[in-house]
Order: sequence, then structure tokens, then C-alpha cells
Amino acid sequence: MTVARLVLSGIKKAYPGALANDDVALTVGQGEIHALLGENGAGKSTLVKIIYGVLAPDAGEIAWEGRPVTIPSPHAARTLGIGMVFQHFSLFDALTVLENVALGLDAKLDRRTLAERITKVSQAYGLPLDPHREVHELSVGERQRIEIVRCLLQSPRLLIMDEPTSVLTPQEVERLFSTLRQLAKEGVSILYISHKLHEIEALCDAATIMRGGKVVAHCDPRTETARSMAELMVGSSFAAPEKPTRRLKRAPRFSVNALDLPTAEVFGTALREISFDVQVGEIFGIAGVAGNGQSELLAALSGERLTEPGFVVIDGQKVGRLGPRARRMHGLAYIPEERNGHAAVPDLTLAGNALLSAFDRRGLLSSGVIRHARASAFAQEIIDRFSVRATGPTARASALSGGNLQKFVVGREILQAPNVLIAAQPTWGVDAGAAAAIHQALIDLAGHGVAVLVVSQDLDELMALTDRMAVLNGGRLSRPLVTAEATVEQIGLLMGGLHDLPDEVPQGDGQPETTHG
Repeated sequence: MTVARLVLSGIKKAYPGALANDDVALTVGQGEIHALLGENGAGKSTLVKIIYGVLAPDAGEIAWEGRPVTIPSPHAARTLGIGMVFQHFSLFDALTVLENVALGLDAKLDRRTLAERITKVSQAYGLPLDPHREVHELSVGERQRIEIVRCLLQSPRLLIMDEPTSVLTPQEVERLFSTLRQLAKEGVSILYISHKLHEIEALCDAATIMRGGKVVAHCDPRTETARSMAELMVGSSFAAPEKPTRRLKRAPRFSVNALDLPTAEVFGTALREISFDVQVGEIFGIAGVAGNGQSELLAALSGERLTEPGFVVIDGQKVGRLGPRARRMHGLAYIPEERNGHAAVPDLTLAGNALLSAFDRRGLLSSGVIRHARASAFAQEIIDRFSVRATGPTARASALSGGNLQKFVVGREILQAPNVLIAAQPTWGVDAGAAAAIHQALIDLAGHGVAVLVVSQDLDELMALTDRMAVLNGGRLSRPLVTAEATVEQIGLLMGGLHDLPDEVPQGDGQPETTHG
């Protein structure tokens, strides 16, 4: 009988006011690709930090290859044979690949030997790397290879992957899956965390599902559907977004015209000749891997960074020299990517957060004085209309889960009755039920004639929501594609750097003929 590689039993971890892990059991077999699923706050991150030695459990046992162990530190985890690739990379842009790898290794090797090992291991697993290139020159996919190769150089027997495909093109995802399958064939166990359930179906042999700090189900993803696993994660069924059948009007409501913008950051991305328009009632998507100019573009569109007047136009009005407040008065609403600190202030109440962007359009100020009753009523309206789980307008934003805070931010912007809505990563890190609710809200908004721009790394999200889409790569935007006629492979090529597709690929001409339905 083969001994399991990792067995957790009775794992508990408490924080003040919250039980993050409650009697958690998990078994990962040798050579098994095992999914760990759950919505935000389910306890996944706490559990993998315990496995990797970042946190100590309050109770419970860990067995490694049949014997009880304690894992007091990441160094101890690596000594056992546990490696982890975190969702957010720990790399220094100004250093080379070799220097970054060396910083993360416990064993010290001379530069020549380490360079040879990096080259050998990266080629063996289909993850080619040049040890002497500086990290700031690399794509996000190549940066992820550094993290994986750094783990592989330590010959792990268990590899933990946290949301590994969130910054990859479809082609890079396939390459990563080939590498993981090869590792599994060689006996390496993989604990795989992802919110992309179709990937779990395609890759994983088993899945453990958590909710509220507890394990609520085990399943074989190959016999499940993405929807059935999502319902296990959230504990209930939920309605899929519905697109009504309607013909789009041929009238641009939001336009960007030949936008050129130098980068303000050392390793930022300059924007070059960005042009597109969003029609009345259209959902237009911008896809792309992070770091290709999205933050620079969003700053220019929202008014956080000013441009020449005609670069940005709302309903025929040139607004490039106007800041965020003035653009809002022209009908623009904006959902930033970062919930905490950009879209919302964690220490403020929900009423205070409602005031932040809506004080003009909702009349929440009078001669510079806050109308507290109106702000509270507006916050309560958001809570009611968007099913935000909160104790009321006086609750602090920090008390809400990620999904509920995101629904509050989305509701705050939609209820200002904008003419144009820009949504950056609108469902980033939220559970399937909240994502479906947010998607439906965007579809409904477009149905009322609003021009909706969605900037997202989630290609599935864009394929499901948008009428047309374009791809941002290296600060340049591709010609728009009619979403219903485009393929994932074509969009993946654009995301990878092919700046225009061959002529036979259907292109959007700015006059969409698509219908929602």
C-alpha cells in the first residue's frame, strides 16, 4: 500500500474573532494533482501557510510520508521537500534571473554552477529561462517560470501552486499544465489552488472543498462540472447571468483617440497610439496579462492622470484635462482593481465609503457639509439592492468579506446612474455567486444604454460578458474583435505579443452588429 505524501488531521487555527481553520483534514497522495477550493475567507490561505511553515497550527497533526512532523518555518518545509509558488511573485526587477534564484535558495552555489542548473532544469520541464536576463525585461509568464524553477532546483516532493494561471496567456497555461503533468508522472505531488474551475476539471485528480474554515466536500473534478463545484464552494445554487437579446446602437459614448502616454514609473509601460470607442449599450473588454499598461491606461481614463484634451471623450465632450471629480460630473463611474485603499477605505464605515465617490452625483454634500442621513440612506440602498452582507451603513468596510465589499463598490458606482462605467477586474478574488451577481449588474447596466468598459485578466469573464474586445500588450492595443467570433487561441496570441491577427480573423469595425443573447 502506498503511503500518502501529506496527511493533515484536526488542523485548527484561530485569530481574534475568527476560526480560520476548524478541524481540517486533507490527504494528498504521491504523484497526485490535488485541488484545494473555496471562496475568499474559506481558510485555504491559512491552511497552505501552515503546510509551508509560515504559520503554526493551534491544534492538529501533520504527517509527512507516514511520519508525524512539525513544520516551524519555510526552511523546514523546504528541507522536508515542500515547495511553494505564491500568487504574488517575490522578485527584484533590477536583478537578473540568476540573482533572484540565488536569493531564494537555501544551498549556496557558485554563479556558473547555478546558471548551468537553471538552464538544465528549465529546459527539462519546458520552462526556458536565460539566467543572465534582468527580471524587468521579462513577461509575467517568464517571471512565474523563475518562481517554479527556483522550487524545482530544490527537488520538491510536494509543490503548492497558489492561483498560478491568473497572469498567464492561454498558451502559457497549457505549457504550465504540461509541466505539472510531467512532474506528477515523476511522483511529485501538487496542491493546486485556483478559482478557475474549468482548469480544475482539466488538470486535477481530486479536490477538497472548504467553506467557512471547514472541509465541506471531497470530489473527483473529472466527474463534476464547474457549476456543481461552485455550488459546493458557496453552499447554495445561484443564477447564471442572463444576457437579453438586443441590438446595439451605433453611437459611440466613450472614445479614446490615439492616446500616447510616457510611463511615470521606472519599470512601467508607456502607452502608444491607444484608440477605441465604446458604443451606447455596449460592453467592451480589454484583455491582457498584468503589467502591459493596464494601470497606466486606467489612470488616464479615470482622470487620475491627465492627458491632452482630445485623448479621452465622453458623450462628445473632451475630458482629457479634467480630473476624476470633473469626469464623474460628465457621467463617468469607475470601479478600481484594488478594493482596499483605492476603491474603499477599510477603516471608514460603509456610509463613509458611499460618500467617497458619490457626494456630487447623489447630493451627499450641502455647501461643503456632509449630509450624514442621506449618505447612510444611500449606503443602505446599496446594501439592499446588491445583497451586501453587512450589519448596516455603520459597519466598517474592513468587516466585510472581499466579495461583499466588491458588491458594495460595484453598487455604489452603478447607483450613481453613470453614462460610462469603467470596471477594472470587477470579480477579482470573489466567489462564484458574487461574480455572477456582479456580471448580471453590468449586463443590466448596458441594457439601459450605459457604455461599459471592462479591463480584466480573466479571459473567461471577458468572453462571457463583452460584445467586442481588444488586447493590451506592451502598451499597444490590438484592433477590436467581435467577441462571439473570436477564439481563445486568437486572443491568447495577441496577449502573447502578436499585435495584430491575420486578415481572415473577424475584426470589430467600431460598428458592432452583435446581440446579447
